[in-house]
Amino acid sequence: MKSGDRLVSNWLLLLAFMVFGMVAGGGHARMIGAGYIIQVWLPFTGFIPPRTDADWTHLFGLYQQTSQYQAMHPPMDMAQFKALFWPMFLDRVWGRVMALVFMVPLAIFWFRKRVSLKLALWLLALFGAGGAQAVYGWLMVRTGMEPGVLTPPPEWLAPHFVSGMLIFIGLLWTALSVRNPQPAVITGAAHLKTLLTLCIILILGTMGLGALVAATNAIAVFNTFPMMDGQWVPAGFYSLHPVWLNFIANQATVQFDHRVMATVTALSVLVTAVMGLREPLPAGPRDAFLLLAGLVGLQYLLGMITIVSGSVELGFVHELNAVLLLAAAVLARHGLRGAVRGPMLRSDVAAAE
Repeated sequence: MKSGDRLVSNWLLLLAFMVFGMVAGGGHARMIGAGYIIQVWLPFTGFIPPRTDADWTHLFGLYQQTSQYQAMHPPMDMAQFKALFWPMFLDRVWGRVMALVFMVPLAIFWFRKRVSLKLALWLLALFGAGGAQAVYGWLMVRTGMEPGVLTPPPEWLAPHFVSGMLIFIGLLWTALSVRNPQPAVITGAAHLKTLLTLCIILILGTMGLGALVAATNAIAVFNTFPMMDGQWVPAGFYSLHPVWLNFIANQATVQFDHRVMATVTALSVLVTAVMGLREPLPAGPRDAFLLLAGLVGLQYLLGMITIVSGSVELGFVHELNAVLLLAAAVLARHGLRGAVRGPMLRSDVAAAE
């Protein structure tokens, strides 16, 4: 099997890890209620922290214009503002560091002809998507100035999270393809490719519904499992009007939807992982299926415990593990790029290894 450029691959894997870091930083900021704390966006100079009392007073004054601040009783003081400011500030700085880690090595690799024109254009498209994420994130922060909006709206938060995960998949897939540009031919495993693609779609959908749970704080209600306060379909399922609003803003509805889809996803991923482990696959794909089985079991267990405990902190861990689960599914799917229909042969497995 042809070997690829490990240095370029490692660089892209680092970027994928940094996206995971953005999920961690953004999730932590949301968890502590810091999403609206910085009501200014300076794309090129925003890495400079406040240095004077006047700087802090200006930033605090902007935050005081948000509905979130105005709904506080008693109101937040400067010390509390600073405590919430730094996690959000560091998350933004992390994004700027990502941009540098992306563009500087890309320019060097291009100059040294280690990146083809096709790959460079694809990577620039991913970079553009990341820039769009930053703009979208800022517009979401600005919703804090709207009357009655106390937290980032679910219809903003969920697309922001899912689109970030699409960028994550793009970086991870590209890194693995650069590392192994010529996939090994594996006969008899083509059906697993289809199942893994379906699993990735289901995981993404479940993560999007999980973002709705986080945005609506739906973890605060119906803290029983598997039933929801003694009912399979919770009371108040259609209590909001118009009806479609229930599916993004009703705590009962979004938690129910997330539970159902998480169960379908967990069963689908587990069955796919077992099917993969029963086939005589090469070591790499086989290990990916084993990792997939372990992470999906852990993810479902974390979800159940989070529901019963009502713990926002455990929900944060649940969110991070979902990203790892998605990565495992992508890893397994990529390992079968060369899978074709036909009887699985031991000789193909040996050649792939």
